[in-house]
Amino acid sequence: MLLTIDHVHKTYPGGRPVLQDVSLTLKAGQTLALTGESGSGKSTLLNLAAALDGFDAGEITLDGVALSTLDDAGQATLRRDRVALVFQQFNLIPSLTVAQNLAFHARLAGRLDTGWLAKLTDRLGLSDLQSRYPEHLSGGQQQRVAIGRALAVRPKLLLADEPTGNLDETASASVLSLMLDLVKASGAALLLVTHSPEIAAQLDRRAHLAGGRIA
Repeated sequence: MLLTIDHVHKTYPGGRPVLQDVSLTLKAGQTLALTGESGSGKSTLLNLAAALDGFDAGEITLDGVALSTLDDAGQATLRRDRVALVFQQFNLIPSLTVAQNLAFHARLAGRLDTGWLAKLTDRLGLSDLQSRYPEHLSGGQQQRVAIGRALAVRPKLLLADEPTGNLDETASASVLSLMLDLVKASGAALLLVTHSPEIAAQLDRRAHLAGGRIA
């Protein structure tokens, strides 16, 4: 099992519970859609899986490593080596070209594979845009760069939080299809947060959060 979330609880400052006794598993190469209303804890759970935030009880194990045993440096190393994230906001570096943005995380991790990066660039339809800067791209193009940047490191786990939420219906369908194809080609597992039943239906499995619990 690549990711195991085992009876996890998370409470916000002030005592408000956001996640209560949540358990999920995700195998290598599997895709899972996490649905639920706003405020149900979806993004919080994604942040916990990425070791971006701590939890109060339970355990999260990623690729055999229990997150509760890691200090800040260990969590940062785990994220760099095994996890990649795609958000609704594209979060590209405005001073870097498309080509530089695509390679950025892979270079930081010391795992830049130029052959894989070239394949990603071609499949994402970015080959003719590599010298452009983010401000000169459409929303769909920027999100394709963000997906390529995340997959360039060949992560074991890709976490995506409403990755097509800022796109129109046509761009959303195109970007999602590309992302799923490339996730499969990379061998990564995918945990994707979405409000859309149509998007969720395209993944291998679905889980629904309601009131901080798996419904």
